[in-house]
Amino acid sequence: MSERKTIGIFIFDQMEELDAVGPWEVLRWWTLYFPDDGYDVLMFSRTGGTVRCAKGLAIVADTSMDELGDLEILIYPGGQGTRAHLLDAPLLDWLRVRRARTPLMTSVCTGSLVFAAAGLLHGRPATTHWASLELLGEIDPSVRVDADARFVDDGDVVTSAGVSAGIDMALHLVARLAGVERARQVRRGIQYDPAPPV
Repeated sequence: MSERKTIGIFIFDQMEELDAVGPWEVLRWWTLYFPDDGYDVLMFSRTGGTVRCAKGLAIVADTSMDELGDLEILIYPGGQGTRAHLLDAPLLDWLRVRRARTPLMTSVCTGSLVFAAAGLLHGRPATTHWASLELLGEIDPSVRVDADARFVDDGDVVTSAGVSAGIDMALHLVARLAGVERARQVRRGIQYDPAPPV
């Protein structure tokens, strides 16, 4: 069996809960029930330990940035906590280094703002939460902002719109990595069939 590949979800204080937990549910269901596909998923934070999310949920990281091994995919959630990241030079430098050795960089919601601040979206199509579309274009005017997409797949970078759109993006990742039928199995497994009641 080939070497297992790791998907890492970065978690941080004031992160929007569903931005991380939505993709986690999709990807963990997949990796738990189909281990032979060869992927694992974990959550990591800057220093390890617990982060406190935007609405109060506490999440314990599996590991820290310093202890993190190689990733096949990095997922960067959004939320109010990303605002401080836009000016966090060490964090932006860390992202650039990770970009050079991570095949697929993905973001949910305003995580794409941090990608833009790090220069990872220069000249690329991308999206974010509807309330931050203008800001995305201001951070890097070369970004081709897609105001309508649930997610934008630009090959080695995938960005998604806000909050629940991260679930759609994660299912898309399963389809990319293991095929459409596998993604449908995961979708059925988590009983994700959105039909908003309002």
